Amino acid sequence: MNNEQPIIVGLDIGTTKIAAIAGRKNEFGKLEILGFGRANSNGVQHGMVLNIDQTIKAIQTALENCYASNPNLEINEVYVGIAGHHIKSLQTRGDIVRQVTDDEISQKEIDQLVSDQYKTYIPAGDQIIDVIPQEFTVDNFQNIPNPIGYSGVKVGANFHIITGDKNAIRNINRAVEKSGLNTKDLVLQPLASAAAVMCEHDLEAGVAIVDIGGGTTDLAVFYEGILKHTAVIPFGGENITNDIKTGLGVLKTQAEQMKIQFGSALSDEAKGNAFITIPGIRGMAPKEISVKNLANIIQARMSEIMDFVTYHLKQVGLDSRMLNGGIVLTGGGSQLKHLIQLTEYVTGLNARIGYPNEHLAAGHIEELAKPMYSTCIGLILKGYNVHENSENILKGKVTPLTQEKEEHAVEIIKEEGIVGVKVKPRKSLKGFMDSIKDGLIDLFKEEEDTRMQ
Repeated sequence: MNNEQPIIVGLDIGTTKIAAIAGRKNEFGKLEILGFGRANSNGVQHGMVLNIDQTIKAIQTALENCYASNPNLEINEVYVGIAGHHIKSLQTRGDIVRQVTDDEISQKEIDQLVSDQYKTYIPAGDQIIDVIPQEFTVDNFQNIPNPIGYSGVKVGANFHIITGDKNAIRNINRAVEKSGLNTKDLVLQPLASAAAVMCEHDLEAGVAIVDIGGGTTDLAVFYEGILKHTAVIPFGGENITNDIKTGLGVLKTQAEQMKIQFGSALSDEAKGNAFITIPGIRGMAPKEISVKNLANIIQARMSEIMDFVTYHLKQVGLDSRMLNGGIVLTGGGSQLKHLIQLTEYVTGLNARIGYPNEHLAAGHIEELAKPMYSTCIGLILKGYNVHENSENILKGKVTPLTQEKEEHAVEIIKEEGIVGVKVKPRKSLKGFMDSIKDGLIDLFKEEEDTRMQ
């Protein structure tokens, strides 16, 4: 059973690190890690590839380290995360008036509703990455999870549309291809991270997943089993490091080390009489730095990030006690001391750290249970989701004619060059995972790209 499962590789191209993780599901449905490599990231800022050559070198180093951990691996295709402050989301509403009102609503009509959303006006240079259906309505019936089998005059839905900059996406694609790899799919990073750290209960209770990376902080908000909102906040751990560097007049490497070793997100928790001694540069006198001052700088920037989170929650009307699951902090930046207390203070919601060990098999590399690998683990889970759906279609386990008997509605999409399988997100983690578009990368492969190669 185990050896029949494919090996799937997640590639997380981050601002501070690039990680490649190869995994395979065991007979219990848990991920066994077969290879792991990382490298310091150069050429990426705020989650966007700015220098393709430097990014290629970093990807290749991460791959070499992955091969070093397991020489038997062969990596050809990868699932890649996408973030950056060019990512935006908007809510839309779509309705169709049915021609034969007595017939049951069919999958074809749902497909039509979704495909119509790809015609939504967005600014020039942007591209619709994903269209995720939320609640459906049939005539006067509201909040229907799956309208197939109903009958009525008008069927409609609310949609969550995610958009991104075409050039930014193309740069990621080129960096991966020039590293000798094929991009199997692009996945929005906050959704990948969410899949790695969430369980079924979180999805139903309502949570905000806050992934604090090096260059960006990614947000995904779920309520009543539905993805309500996604956002990319253009600040992360790098900004805190730069604030320390500027505020205390130290080198960037010293600032990073101080943040990790002595940093706190709450200045009240820092000792007023504690000092860090920094060696002087080229014969200059050593510097004495107050731990309290360090915490003040970190708290100021972290509070700003959490203010953004609060702002986004207010935008979707979920800033009060409506999110029973509270805030789940993940990503490398979530390891700051006293961050849970600061988050609860600023947002007024309960908070906890989300570790990606929910889906890992026992005996995995301890390093990988750290929050900074949430995105990469989530990318492998997404890959398995695509694989399992396509297997079901091939085996005839799921057909477009038997959806009303299924727990989730499956749709075959052949719109805008995408061919894939999609399952509506309905109060289940698998449903949410299925809602992330398959074949996303095909959207951005234009003819000029093929001509250039």
